[in-house]
Amino acid sequence: MAKAIRFYETGGPEVLTLETVEVGEPGPGEVRIRHAAVGLNFADTYFRNGLYPAPVPCGLGVEASGVVDAIGTGVTNVAAGDRVTYTGSPLGAYSTARIMPAASLIRLPAGIACETAAAMTMRGLTAGYLLRSIVPLKSGDTILFHAAAGGVGLIACQWARELGLRVIGTVSSEAKAEVARAHGCDEIIYYGREDVAKRVRELTDGKGVPVAFDGVGKDTWQSSIDSLARRGMLVCVGTASGPFPAIDPMLLVVKGSLFVTRPALADYIATPEERATLSQELFDHVIAGRIRIEINQRYDLRAAAQAHADLEQRRTVGSSIFVI
Repeated sequence: MAKAIRFYETGGPEVLTLETVEVGEPGPGEVRIRHAAVGLNFADTYFRNGLYPAPVPCGLGVEASGVVDAIGTGVTNVAAGDRVTYTGSPLGAYSTARIMPAASLIRLPAGIACETAAAMTMRGLTAGYLLRSIVPLKSGDTILFHAAAGGVGLIACQWARELGLRVIGTVSSEAKAEVARAHGCDEIIYYGREDVAKRVRELTDGKGVPVAFDGVGKDTWQSSIDSLARRGMLVCVGTASGPFPAIDPMLLVVKGSLFVTRPALADYIATPEERATLSQELFDHVIAGRIRIEINQRYDLRAAAQAHADLEQRRTVGSSIFVI
Protein backbone atom coordinates (compact mmCIF):
# COMPACT_ATOMS: atom_id res chain seq x y z
CA MET A 1 0.00 0.00 0.00
CA ALA A 2 1.02 3.59 -0.55
CA LYS A 3 -0.22 7.13 -0.11
CA ALA A 4 -0.94 9.00 -3.34
CA ILE A 5 -2.47 12.26 -4.53
CA ARG A 6 -5.37 11.83 -6.96
CA PHE A 7 -8.01 14.05 -8.54
CA TYR A 8 -11.46 13.11 -9.83
CA GLU A 9 -12.25 16.29 -11.74
CA THR A 10 -10.19 19.12 -13.16
CA GLY A 11 -10.14 22.43 -11.36
CA GLY A 12 -8.26 24.41 -8.75
CA PRO A 13 -5.86 23.07 -6.11
CA GLU A 14 -8.80 22.00 -3.96
CA VAL A 15 -9.54 19.03 -6.26
CA LEU A 16 -6.40 17.24 -5.03
CA THR A 17 -6.97 14.48 -2.46
CA LEU A 18 -4.61 12.16 -0.56
CA GLU A 19 -5.63 8.50 -0.68
CA THR A 20 -4.35 5.05 0.23
CA VAL A 21 -3.74 3.00 -2.92
CA GLU A 22 -2.64 -0.52 -3.79
CA VAL A 23 0.78 -0.67 -5.42
CA GLY A 24 1.19 -4.38 -6.22
CA GLU A 25 4.09 -6.18 -7.83
CA PRO A 26 6.00 -5.05 -10.92
CA GLY A 27 5.23 -6.79 -14.21
CA PRO A 28 7.63 -7.55 -17.06
CA GLY A 29 9.90 -4.58 -17.72
CA GLU A 30 8.68 -2.77 -14.61
CA VAL A 31 10.01 -1.91 -11.16
CA ARG A 32 8.50 -0.81 -7.87
CA ILE A 33 10.03 2.33 -6.38
CA ARG A 34 9.82 3.58 -2.81
CA HIS A 35 10.01 7.33 -3.21
CA ALA A 36 12.25 9.51 -1.08
CA ALA A 37 11.32 12.82 -2.71
CA VAL A 38 8.97 14.00 -5.44
CA GLY A 39 9.45 16.92 -7.80
CA LEU A 40 6.87 19.71 -7.89
CA ASN A 41 6.67 21.33 -11.34
CA PHE A 42 4.45 24.04 -12.79
CA ALA A 43 3.43 21.64 -15.56
CA ASP A 44 1.67 19.55 -12.86
CA THR A 45 -0.90 22.31 -12.54
CA TYR A 46 -1.73 21.99 -16.25
CA PHE A 47 -2.88 18.39 -15.78
CA ARG A 48 -4.86 19.34 -12.66
CA ASN A 49 -6.65 22.27 -14.30
CA GLY A 50 -7.29 20.47 -17.60
CA LEU A 51 -4.96 22.45 -19.88
CA TYR A 52 -3.16 19.15 -20.49
CA PRO A 53 -5.81 16.43 -20.93
CA ALA A 54 -5.68 13.41 -18.62
CA PRO A 55 -8.37 10.78 -17.92
CA VAL A 56 -9.92 11.08 -14.46
CA PRO A 57 -9.65 9.80 -11.84
CA CYS A 58 -5.94 10.31 -12.16
CA GLY A 59 -2.68 10.53 -10.24
CA LEU A 60 -0.36 13.49 -10.64
CA GLY A 61 3.32 14.24 -11.03
CA VAL A 62 6.02 13.07 -13.43
CA GLU A 63 9.25 13.37 -11.44
CA ALA A 64 10.59 11.62 -8.35
CA SER A 65 13.56 9.80 -6.89
CA GLY A 66 13.95 6.90 -4.51
CA VAL A 67 15.02 3.28 -4.19
CA VAL A 68 14.05 0.32 -6.35
CA ASP A 69 12.64 -2.34 -4.04
CA ALA A 70 11.35 -4.91 -6.56
CA ILE A 71 11.92 -5.64 -10.23
CA GLY A 72 9.88 -7.50 -12.85
CA THR A 73 11.13 -10.02 -15.36
CA GLY A 74 13.39 -8.78 -18.12
CA VAL A 75 14.70 -5.77 -16.21
CA THR A 76 18.46 -5.42 -16.64
CA ASN A 77 19.23 -1.68 -16.38
CA VAL A 78 18.54 -1.44 -12.62
CA ALA A 79 18.48 -3.79 -9.64
CA ALA A 80 16.71 -3.88 -6.28
CA GLY A 81 18.43 -1.44 -3.94
CA ASP A 82 19.50 0.99 -6.67
CA ARG A 83 18.91 4.69 -6.12
CA VAL A 84 17.13 6.14 -9.15
CA THR A 85 15.42 9.22 -10.49
CA TYR A 86 13.01 9.78 -13.36
CA THR A 87 10.93 12.29 -15.23
CA GLY A 88 8.11 11.61 -17.67
CA SER A 89 4.89 9.65 -18.03
CA PRO A 90 2.88 7.96 -16.70
CA LEU A 91 1.39 10.38 -14.19
CA GLY A 92 1.52 9.32 -10.55
CA ALA A 93 4.77 10.56 -8.99
CA TYR A 94 2.87 12.25 -6.15
CA SER A 95 3.00 9.07 -4.07
CA THR A 96 5.07 7.21 -1.51
CA ALA A 97 5.57 4.25 -3.87
CA ARG A 98 4.60 3.22 -7.38
CA ILE A 99 5.21 0.91 -10.32
CA MET A 100 7.28 2.41 -13.17
CA PRO A 101 8.68 1.25 -16.53
CA ALA A 102 12.32 0.38 -15.88
CA ALA A 103 13.43 1.92 -19.17
CA SER A 104 12.58 5.43 -17.95
CA LEU A 105 14.81 5.29 -14.88
CA ILE A 106 18.14 7.04 -14.42
CA ARG A 107 20.54 5.61 -11.87
CA LEU A 108 21.86 8.15 -9.39
CA PRO A 109 25.59 8.54 -8.79
CA ALA A 110 26.80 8.55 -5.19
CA GLY A 111 27.27 12.32 -5.19
CA ILE A 112 23.60 13.13 -5.86
CA ALA A 113 21.11 12.93 -2.96
CA CYS A 114 17.54 11.83 -3.64
CA GLU A 115 16.12 15.21 -2.62
CA THR A 116 18.53 16.95 -4.98
CA ALA A 117 17.56 14.57 -7.78
CA ALA A 118 13.84 15.21 -7.30
CA ALA A 119 14.49 18.95 -7.46
CA MET A 120 16.61 18.84 -10.59
CA THR A 121 15.81 15.94 -12.90
CA MET A 122 13.10 17.60 -14.97
CA ARG A 123 14.38 21.14 -14.41
CA GLY A 124 18.01 20.26 -15.05
CA LEU A 125 17.40 18.16 -18.13
CA THR A 126 15.07 20.86 -19.43
CA ALA A 127 17.68 23.58 -18.92
CA GLY A 128 20.25 21.33 -20.57
CA TYR A 129 18.35 20.52 -23.74
CA LEU A 130 17.17 24.12 -24.15
CA LEU A 131 20.73 25.41 -24.09
CA ARG A 132 22.41 22.50 -25.84
CA SER A 133 19.96 21.19 -28.43
CA ILE A 134 17.53 23.85 -29.70
CA VAL A 135 19.73 26.59 -31.17
CA PRO A 136 23.50 26.37 -31.81
CA LEU A 137 24.74 28.86 -29.22
CA LYS A 138 28.39 29.86 -28.86
CA SER A 139 30.40 31.53 -26.14
CA GLY A 140 29.70 35.26 -26.12
CA ASP A 141 26.10 34.98 -27.33
CA THR A 142 23.38 36.78 -25.37
CA ILE A 143 20.08 35.06 -24.55
CA LEU A 144 16.80 36.22 -23.00
CA PHE A 145 15.43 33.89 -20.33
CA HIS A 146 12.05 34.66 -18.81
CA ALA A 147 11.36 33.63 -15.19
CA ALA A 148 15.08 33.50 -14.48
CA ALA A 149 14.48 32.88 -10.77
CA GLY A 150 12.32 29.80 -11.37
CA GLY A 151 13.45 26.21 -10.97
CA VAL A 152 14.50 25.85 -14.61
CA GLY A 153 15.75 29.42 -14.81
CA LEU A 154 18.24 29.16 -11.95
CA ILE A 155 19.78 26.01 -13.40
CA ALA A 156 19.79 27.50 -16.91
CA CYS A 157 21.57 30.65 -15.72
CA GLN A 158 24.33 28.59 -14.14
CA TRP A 159 24.64 26.26 -17.14
CA ALA A 160 24.69 29.23 -19.50
CA ARG A 161 27.56 30.74 -17.51
CA GLU A 162 29.53 27.53 -18.00
CA LEU A 163 28.90 27.81 -21.74
CA GLY A 164 30.11 31.41 -21.80
CA LEU A 165 26.69 32.88 -22.57
CA ARG A 166 25.42 36.25 -21.40
CA VAL A 167 21.96 35.95 -19.80
CA ILE A 168 19.34 38.67 -19.73
CA GLY A 169 16.78 37.37 -17.25
CA THR A 170 13.31 38.62 -16.42
CA VAL A 171 11.89 38.45 -12.90
CA SER A 172 8.93 39.87 -11.02
CA SER A 173 10.57 41.26 -7.87
CA GLU A 174 13.81 42.53 -6.32
CA ALA A 175 14.04 39.41 -4.17
CA LYS A 176 13.91 37.18 -7.23
CA ALA A 177 16.39 39.43 -9.02
CA GLU A 178 18.88 38.93 -6.19
CA VAL A 179 18.51 35.16 -6.44
CA ALA A 180 18.85 35.18 -10.23
CA ARG A 181 22.02 37.30 -10.09
CA ALA A 182 23.53 34.98 -7.50
CA HIS A 183 23.06 32.10 -9.94
CA GLY A 184 24.75 33.72 -12.93
CA CYS A 185 22.13 35.99 -14.49
CA ASP A 186 24.04 38.93 -15.99
CA GLU A 187 21.25 41.45 -16.60
CA ILE A 188 17.85 41.79 -14.93
CA ILE A 189 14.58 43.10 -16.38
CA TYR A 190 11.43 43.42 -14.27
CA TYR A 191 8.81 42.26 -16.74
CA GLY A 192 5.90 43.63 -14.71
CA ARG A 193 7.07 47.23 -14.80
CA GLU A 194 9.66 47.58 -17.58
CA ASP A 195 9.40 47.45 -21.35
CA VAL A 196 11.23 44.16 -21.84
CA ALA A 197 11.90 44.51 -25.57
CA LYS A 198 13.13 48.10 -25.19
CA ARG A 199 15.54 47.08 -22.42
CA VAL A 200 16.78 44.09 -24.43
CA ARG A 201 17.54 46.40 -27.37
CA GLU A 202 19.38 48.77 -25.03
CA LEU A 203 21.43 45.91 -23.60
CA THR A 204 22.32 44.54 -27.04
CA ASP A 205 23.15 47.77 -28.86
CA GLY A 206 19.88 47.57 -30.75
CA LYS A 207 20.49 44.11 -32.20
CA GLY A 208 18.21 41.96 -30.06
CA VAL A 209 18.96 38.40 -28.96
CA PRO A 210 19.32 35.29 -31.14
CA VAL A 211 17.01 33.29 -28.88
CA ALA A 212 14.37 34.00 -26.21
CA PHE A 213 13.30 31.26 -23.83
CA ASP A 214 9.76 32.06 -22.66
CA GLY A 215 8.21 30.01 -19.87
CA VAL A 216 5.62 32.66 -18.94
CA GLY A 217 3.49 32.63 -22.10
CA LYS A 218 0.51 34.92 -22.57
CA ASP A 219 1.93 37.90 -20.67
CA THR A 220 5.39 37.89 -22.25
CA TRP A 221 5.24 36.33 -25.73
CA GLN A 222 4.95 39.67 -27.56
CA SER A 223 7.93 41.12 -25.71
CA SER A 224 9.86 37.96 -26.56
CA ILE A 225 9.07 38.35 -30.25
CA ASP A 226 10.02 42.02 -30.13
CA SER A 227 13.34 41.20 -28.41
CA LEU A 228 14.63 38.90 -31.14
CA ALA A 229 17.37 39.69 -33.60
CA ARG A 230 16.87 39.04 -37.31
CA ARG A 231 16.28 35.30 -37.86
CA GLY A 232 15.96 34.86 -34.09
CA MET A 233 14.16 31.99 -32.37
CA LEU A 234 11.35 32.17 -29.81
CA VAL A 235 11.39 29.00 -27.70
CA CYS A 236 8.00 28.57 -26.01
CA VAL A 237 8.92 26.70 -22.83
CA GLY A 238 5.83 27.05 -20.65
CA THR A 239 2.62 28.96 -20.03
CA ALA A 240 2.68 30.15 -16.42
CA SER A 241 0.50 33.19 -17.27
CA GLY A 242 -1.70 31.37 -19.79
CA PRO A 243 -1.33 29.76 -23.22
CA PHE A 244 0.58 31.34 -26.07
CA PRO A 245 -1.80 32.80 -28.66
CA ALA A 246 -1.93 31.66 -32.25
CA ILE A 247 0.95 33.39 -34.03
CA ASP A 248 0.39 34.83 -37.49
CA PRO A 249 3.23 33.69 -39.79
CA MET A 250 3.26 37.15 -41.40
CA LEU A 251 4.23 38.60 -38.00
CA LEU A 252 7.39 36.48 -38.13
CA VAL A 253 8.21 37.89 -41.55
CA VAL A 254 7.63 41.49 -40.51
CA LYS A 255 9.72 41.08 -37.36
CA GLY A 256 12.77 39.73 -39.20
CA SER A 257 12.16 36.21 -40.56
CA LEU A 258 11.78 34.79 -37.06
CA PHE A 259 11.32 31.19 -35.91
CA VAL A 260 9.05 29.79 -33.19
CA THR A 261 9.21 26.36 -31.56
CA ARG A 262 7.34 24.64 -28.72
CA PRO A 263 9.65 21.78 -27.71
CA ALA A 264 9.12 19.02 -25.14
CA LEU A 265 11.80 17.40 -23.00
CA ALA A 266 10.55 13.92 -23.89
CA ASP A 267 11.57 14.40 -27.52
CA TYR A 268 15.12 15.36 -26.54
CA ILE A 269 15.72 12.39 -24.20
CA ALA A 270 13.76 9.95 -26.36
CA THR A 271 16.54 7.35 -26.60
CA PRO A 272 18.64 5.77 -23.83
CA GLU A 273 21.73 7.37 -25.35
CA GLU A 274 20.23 10.88 -25.33
CA ARG A 275 18.98 10.44 -21.77
CA ALA A 276 22.33 9.12 -20.55
CA THR A 277 24.40 11.82 -22.24
CA LEU A 278 22.37 14.76 -20.98
CA SER A 279 21.85 13.39 -17.46
CA GLN A 280 25.57 12.64 -17.10
CA GLU A 281 26.46 16.18 -18.12
CA LEU A 282 23.98 17.51 -15.57
CA PHE A 283 25.26 15.20 -12.81
CA ASP A 284 28.88 16.18 -13.55
CA HIS A 285 28.08 19.89 -13.23
CA VAL A 286 26.22 19.37 -9.94
CA ILE A 287 28.80 17.08 -8.36
CA ALA A 288 31.59 19.50 -9.32
CA GLY A 289 29.66 22.42 -7.82
CA ARG A 290 29.37 24.30 -11.11
CA ILE A 291 25.57 24.08 -10.82
CA ARG A 292 23.97 24.43 -7.38
CA ILE A 293 20.55 22.94 -6.76
CA GLU A 294 18.81 24.85 -4.00
CA ILE A 295 15.54 23.53 -2.64
CA ASN A 296 13.65 26.55 -1.37
CA GLN A 297 10.27 24.94 -0.67
CA ARG A 298 9.58 21.54 0.90
CA TYR A 299 6.06 20.15 1.34
CA ASP A 300 4.39 17.06 2.74
CA LEU A 301 2.12 15.25 0.28
CA ARG A 302 -0.81 16.27 2.46
CA ALA A 303 -0.02 19.87 1.50
CA ALA A 304 -0.31 19.29 -2.26
CA ALA A 305 -3.13 21.81 -2.64
CA GLN A 306 -1.12 24.48 -0.83
CA ALA A 307 1.93 23.68 -2.95
CA HIS A 308 -0.06 24.17 -6.16
CA ALA A 309 -1.52 27.43 -4.87
CA ASP A 310 1.97 28.70 -4.05
CA LEU A 311 3.16 27.81 -7.55
CA GLU A 312 0.27 29.46 -9.34
CA GLN A 313 0.47 32.61 -7.23
CA ARG A 314 4.22 32.83 -7.92
CA ARG A 315 5.19 32.62 -4.26
CA THR A 316 7.95 30.09 -4.89
CA VAL A 317 11.59 30.68 -5.83
CA GLY A 318 13.74 28.02 -7.45
CA SER A 319 12.99 24.35 -6.83
CA SER A 320 10.19 22.82 -4.76
CA ILE A 321 9.77 19.21 -3.70
CA PHE A 322 7.56 16.90 -1.68
CA VAL A 323 9.50 15.08 1.03
CA ILE A 324 8.25 11.55 1.63
